[in-house]
Amino acid sequence: MCADTPDYKDTLNLPETDFPMRAGLPKREPEWLERWARIGVYDRLREKTGRAPFILHDGPPYANGHLHIGHALNKTIKDIIVRSHQMMGKDARYVPGWDCHGLPIEWKIEEQYRAKGKNKDEVPVVDFRQECRKFAAGWVDIQREEFKRLGVTGKWDDPYLTMDFHAERVIAEEFMKFLMNGTLYQGSKPVMWSPVEKTALAEAEIEYHDHQSHTIWVPFAIKGATASGQESLEDLLQARVVIWTTTPWTIPSNKAVAYNRKIAYGLYRVDATEEESWTKVGDLYILADALAEETLAKARVTSFKRVRGVDSSQVGELILEHPFAGLDGADGFWDYDVPMIDGDHVTDDAGTGFVHTAPSHGADDYECFVKRNWLDRMTHNVGEESEFLAHVPFFAGLKVFDHKGKEGKANAAVIDKLVEAKGIIARGRVKHSYPHSWRSKAPVIFRNTPQWFVAIDREVGDGQDDYGTTIRSRALTSIDKLVKWTPQTGRNRLYSMIEARPDWVLSRQRAWGVPLTCFTRKGALPTDPDFLLRDEAVNARIAAAFEAEGADAWYKDGAKERFLADDHNPDAYEQVLDILDVWFDSGSTHSFVLRDRADGSEDGIADVYMEGTDQHRGWFHSSMLQACGTIGRAPYRNVVTHGFTLDEKGNKMSKSLGNTILPEEVIKQYGADILRLWVAQTDYTADQRIGPEILKGVADSYRRLRNTMRFMLGSLGDFREELRVAPAEMPELERWVLHRLAELDHKVRTGYAAYDFQGVFQTLFNFATVDLSSFYFDIRKDALYCDGDDSLNRRAALTVLDILFHRLTTWLAPILVFTMEEVWLSRFPGEDSSVHLVDMPDTPADWLDEPLAAKWAGIRQVRRAVTAALEIQRRDKVIGASLEAAPVVHVADGEVLKALRSVDFADVCITSEIVLTGDPSPNEAFRMPEVPGVGVVFEKADGGKCQRCWKILPDVGSHAHPGTCRRCNAALD
Repeated sequence: MCADTPDYKDTLNLPETDFPMRAGLPKREPEWLERWARIGVYDRLREKTGRAPFILHDGPPYANGHLHIGHALNKTIKDIIVRSHQMMGKDARYVPGWDCHGLPIEWKIEEQYRAKGKNKDEVPVVDFRQECRKFAAGWVDIQREEFKRLGVTGKWDDPYLTMDFHAERVIAEEFMKFLMNGTLYQGSKPVMWSPVEKTALAEAEIEYHDHQSHTIWVPFAIKGATASGQESLEDLLQARVVIWTTTPWTIPSNKAVAYNRKIAYGLYRVDATEEESWTKVGDLYILADALAEETLAKARVTSFKRVRGVDSSQVGELILEHPFAGLDGADGFWDYDVPMIDGDHVTDDAGTGFVHTAPSHGADDYECFVKRNWLDRMTHNVGEESEFLAHVPFFAGLKVFDHKGKEGKANAAVIDKLVEAKGIIARGRVKHSYPHSWRSKAPVIFRNTPQWFVAIDREVGDGQDDYGTTIRSRALTSIDKLVKWTPQTGRNRLYSMIEARPDWVLSRQRAWGVPLTCFTRKGALPTDPDFLLRDEAVNARIAAAFEAEGADAWYKDGAKERFLADDHNPDAYEQVLDILDVWFDSGSTHSFVLRDRADGSEDGIADVYMEGTDQHRGWFHSSMLQACGTIGRAPYRNVVTHGFTLDEKGNKMSKSLGNTILPEEVIKQYGADILRLWVAQTDYTADQRIGPEILKGVADSYRRLRNTMRFMLGSLGDFREELRVAPAEMPELERWVLHRLAELDHKVRTGYAAYDFQGVFQTLFNFATVDLSSFYFDIRKDALYCDGDDSLNRRAALTVLDILFHRLTTWLAPILVFTMEEVWLSRFPGEDSSVHLVDMPDTPADWLDEPLAAKWAGIRQVRRAVTAALEIQRRDKVIGASLEAAPVVHVADGEVLKALRSVDFADVCITSEIVLTGDPSPNEAFRMPEVPGVGVVFEKADGGKCQRCWKILPDVGSHAHPGTCRRCNAALD
């Protein structure tokens, strides 16, 4: 700049904003949280009238422990759903909730008791329950603050808790609906039982892990045959039928041996054995042909002969004796007939082709006995700690698993006794998938105990038959006809589970929860019509007491007399003291949240349930069963499912591996918005990955987006309504931006409605960084900074920036709740101002202009070639900036050339001048394969450099203002 040339910097409309480059989210986010609470954003949104309600019903997390990354993912997805629907014009309500009852809390209190030398069983049950309530309440308060720190909106001052008195009342009332509609029954059947937790478990509380089990091959002697088969089976009476099992401890409870009519069996004779073998030459065994060789090899048989085939009808005629029959000291305990029974569950894939059947310890075994009406043959040999009861000879007191889930002495003792009784031909070990408790991670057993069930195939008889007359049929119909699944695989998973599931086990043998509020008649059998007391007056007294005192009322002295009152003789009834499965609690939440609350749903149905994929066996499942039994259909219209969170390498997170990512640590380093942005960028419907490198990438995306918003704020300080330009009067470039906004408005709304946040964010991110920062903003900087205030280009650009601001902030606000609030307040400060109080603005459909979009797509293609050509010159230090260039652009396509000449293509390419020609490209022209028909010949711009806009133009220096071009001279005037 010459000494006598003025400094024009102060005459430029350079961007000005207090919006910082560095976000400082960890420090600033708590300030916005406090502000939202102070101005009551959530409640103020509820004051907006005339809106259709949209309700996401919160699947309650368990009130026990700090949040993990899965909680953060879950609650952030829910928050994005709620906020986006609110900003799209709905009354989107969100009542957070907690699951407060159940075993883990009991454990914690028992641990505290043991540390103090106290015995839980010596503490009054009401006192113990109060300790559990206090413990849960403490964790609710901790988790509430942790969830709020994630930026999650909701009715935090009035959440729902399953331990609230009203909730406990409604849970009891929902249970009593099953009591009254005839689907509740008490049955004695094998259930999955945790010896560690000493309670029955539902399928939803089971997970499968590898477990090493004993394997034994046990021959059952044949003591005879049915009368019809005695003569024809003479040669089989000297043989033995061999079973194989991985649960030796169930042998003392054997009551039958199962076979399959479709399997080919044979009679096999041992001809030679190894020196050490529990078999001997001449032994005869009946085995499945497909498994005989393998079985005899396990028994160390070196030579054998198949004597003949054994028809399955002949197998069915056999009567066996128990391996322990006749043992000294057994006092005849096992001296009973062991029948052969047919069962489709028997295969010849593994084992021997015969299945040892203990109906008290196996689901298939039990069903075989139900089919034959043999339930009087069930055994009760194993107690709640998996110990053999006192009446079982030889094994009394021995446990299958100890109190820590480790193997007890029962298996070894049974095997030893079989060896002694010559009732075993082989043994081994096998690692296989085995059921474990979800909570304790300890193995479970199948154990026959009296439990309370809901029959899911029994006619409900409540008149709500639009979707079926049984719980199962209603559930399956709901899955197919009422519910939309995201992703669709969720439908298949839940359908197959409910299609094949057994009756619902409701009872648990614990203390902290809602009791099964029912009475049974003393001396009556479960099958007797009057076994269960069904009396609406009794039910009403129970409900009223629970509303006033909570479920503790059931355990207070005199409860039975109080509830039966003068209507029934208390001495004639037993009060049930089991508690409900906690999945019944959470499955009932729709009734006391959606139905009973003022901010609930008009029809008691949620618009969406959203949880992890494990909840197909959990909350989605129990809610479906519960609602189908009480309201006749699913309690939700949409089910959205997310996967699990893994580390960067795809491994499951584990403290022992040191690969866990804690939400609080991410927030401390980056801020909650970065965690939320990670959620939005990932495909949550599958398993996602997170780790330090992934978070760095998310933070980089955030910075680029933040710079886009900062550019807008810097220029919008000059915007005033009187500068606004109508779309029809705008230059083409601005109208192209409006077209893109109309396209995006549809994609954003459709994406949010379909819960596709990854699609929404990726679309907006690409628009902000590619269409805006790298194209539109890059081009319009010159007009914004250098044009006069009344310039059409500048006024139109400011108008578009204002339009962009209102859309980008509201479109992104459901994801980046803190940052978009900061952007909003930077422009619209004020105590009552918040981006979260406004809606996404409507975008006029007539902004769409497909011909214009096609035209500008062609212009941008040619621009790419020009930009690439200039980059080579910059790299080679021929020029320092693109304004030093005045390239010649050869365009073969006449229509494209016409389009380029209709706009200021030099401005589009950010050059001082540009020459457009239809002449063929010379050999030295720069070409890009992906932009055919275009050649660029570099030329330097001719003229002087404008000291205000830095363009190099021939007219610089010929105007009143020294060192300026015509445009800048006019602007200064």
